[in-house]
Amino acid sequence: MNPFGSITVPAGLQNFGTDPAVAIGKLIQFALRGLIVVAGIYALFNLVLAGFSFLSAGDDTKKVASAWAQIYQTIIGLAVAAGSFVLAAIFGELLFNNWLFLLQPTIPLP
Repeated sequence: MNPFGSITVPAGLQNFGTDPAVAIGKLIQFALRGLIVVAGIYALFNLVLAGFSFLSAGDDTKKVASAWAQIYQTIIGLAVAAGSFVLAAIFGELLFNNWLFLLQPTIPLP
């Protein structure tokens, strides 16, 4: 018997399914994908700004160095974002024998 009573699924979460364990996992997966999309858009915006500052630097070596640093940092940030998914898949396989265990989570319920 549930001590909290009956809980109905909110209208927005009904798209994720009726099983609470699967629905929470899909919500987490949706949020992670959204974060990666935001990171990609930010990186694209940052690369465009770095390219513009590189082109407008002229002969100023400090501005050129700053633009290159911004480009390198953006590429490293994208590599970290992509690498996090690769590491999650590797750890999921090593620990749970399932590549997608951490990438498509399901929350076990009693």
